[in-house]
Amino acid sequence: MRAFDFVTDDIVMIHASLRAVGPILGGPDELINALEEVIRDGTLMAYIGCQSPFDEIGRKQYSPEDEAFILKSAPAFDKYVARTQRDFGSFAEFFRTHSKDVQISDNVGGRMAALGKRAQWLTADHSLNYGLGKGSPLEKLYQENGMVLLIGSDHDQVTLMHYAEAIAPIENKTVLNLQVPLLRNGVRTWVDIEEFDSSIGVLPWPDERFFATICDAFIEKNNIPSNKIGDAVSYLLPAHELVDFAVELMVETAKEIQHV
Repeated sequence: MRAFDFVTDDIVMIHASLRAVGPILGGPDELINALEEVIRDGTLMAYIGCQSPFDEIGRKQYSPEDEAFILKSAPAFDKYVARTQRDFGSFAEFFRTHSKDVQISDNVGGRMAALGKRAQWLTADHSLNYGLGKGSPLEKLYQENGMVLLIGSDHDQVTLMHYAEAIAPIENKTVLNLQVPLLRNGVRTWVDIEEFDSSIGVLPWPDERFFATICDAFIEKNNIPSNKIGDAVSYLLPAHELVDFAVELMVETAKEIQHV
């Protein structure tokens, strides 16, 4: 990791494949410890989301009978206890449970975890609506010129691309009306929320791996070098520049789709 040009007070969003890294003496928590040591006065962040079905009602992924069962039976979402989204890999869960100092944001599907100097600020005031867009921890990462560290991870899974979708000046974005189970005055209550469709994108992008295409083009254009963390090919990307690059490509692609 010392091969990367970190600034000690950086905000760094981590995407990591523990399988790609390979065996770690002492286990995956040692990877987090090493990151904390390198970015000693900085802040680490990871996207942890939530397990199904906490933010599934309204996505039309279940039959009416299954939705009725979920609405009746699902427990209230507890941001401190709920496990991470399984599809995000095991690193997200290790990060969430790494220590008592890990801070957790309030959004359900867009839930973030942070550790370090500015963790509380980074996770604070995370709206239930449009949790990957304006006002989110992703926007703070962007505005504070943070970094995205990809440790052997799939470039199509870079969460910051959802922020680019959210702020891109594109018309007719797909919006979802969902319900999430939260405690309100001690009572489990299904709360209505809105968010851009982060499952398939705000538009039907023509490239199934559109985010990876954007990230790879950004890496190539800026001659960003790779380094090894364990066995994992890794990249350190500047968040602000990556978002601006992505927004430009998204706008151009949207014009082609919508024949503007």
